[in-house]
Amino acid sequence: MQNTMQVQTQSAGKADTKGLALGIAVGLVAASIGALYTVYARWGITRGLSSPDLTALRFGVAGLATLPLLLHAMAKRREILLQKWRIWLAVSFLAGTPFGLLMFGALQLAPTSHAAVFPFSSMSVMGMLLAAWLLNDPITQRKVAGIAVVLLGLVVVSGIDASSFTARILLGDAMFIAAGTLWAGFGVLLRKHRLDPLLATSVISFSALATYVPAYIWTTGAAGLQAASSEVFWIEVLVQGLIAGCGTLFTYAKMVSLLGVSRAALFPALAPGLAALMAWPVLGHLPSGLEVMGLLVVIAGLLFAVTGAPKR
Repeated sequence: MQNTMQVQTQSAGKADTKGLALGIAVGLVAASIGALYTVYARWGITRGLSSPDLTALRFGVAGLATLPLLLHAMAKRREILLQKWRIWLAVSFLAGTPFGLLMFGALQLAPTSHAAVFPFSSMSVMGMLLAAWLLNDPITQRKVAGIAVVLLGLVVVSGIDASSFTARILLGDAMFIAAGTLWAGFGVLLRKHRLDPLLATSVISFSALATYVPAYIWTTGAAGLQAASSEVFWIEVLVQGLIAGCGTLFTYAKMVSLLGVSRAALFPALAPGLAALMAWPVLGHLPSGLEVMGLLVVIAGLLFAVTGAPKR
């Protein structure tokens, strides 16, 4: 009996280690996708596109790409969608159009240095607090210390200072914080109701396609996309629509299922530092010593917090 229990304990330990390793790998992919679409958003804007244009591409392409998954779910798993329609509606609100409008709208008000700090800080902090409140995930000293180190690294990466605050910028920062809070709430719902990552991706993408894209076409006539060169258009379709639009939602949802909310909420903090590295070949921006140091600090804090917190 004792030998059997030891074998079961060892098997459980190996499974936890494997799940942690897979979760970290998925988290790195998610952060890399976040960095990639940030860099190519800047690339597209310098070539004539606007934030609403990029948002329409992200939601429109992702919605169309995942529509077959949603139709298949409607045919095979209709009861899951109908029984939990309130939950799906809430998930679509938290990670769909409102989140996108807050994030891209804040970019019009606050500088990119603030975009590297405030949304990711609120994702991490609110993810920890909401998980403690709604999922009974304890706030440990290790988590707090790890998040503090991550936030310090974000400040170093961004080079933000007190002189950069104005009323307009503060409004943008508040929008960034609101967007990060919505995303943290999205993670909590995913975990609390054990939602399927692929199904969540398809539902959110379709809801955004059905709400944001018609409003964009009505108000702008899609003039920015029509005026873009074919090279810019198709590269952004690939990056913003397929890789970011589909990949960001799926990888984050999968990461939550593997790591839990409070640990998964830390990985987006890697995106600003990774974006600084990716901007070198794409935008010709050579990362500074502070940016590289800030990324290393974020990685250290993230690994410290993730490896010591239990999955919830």
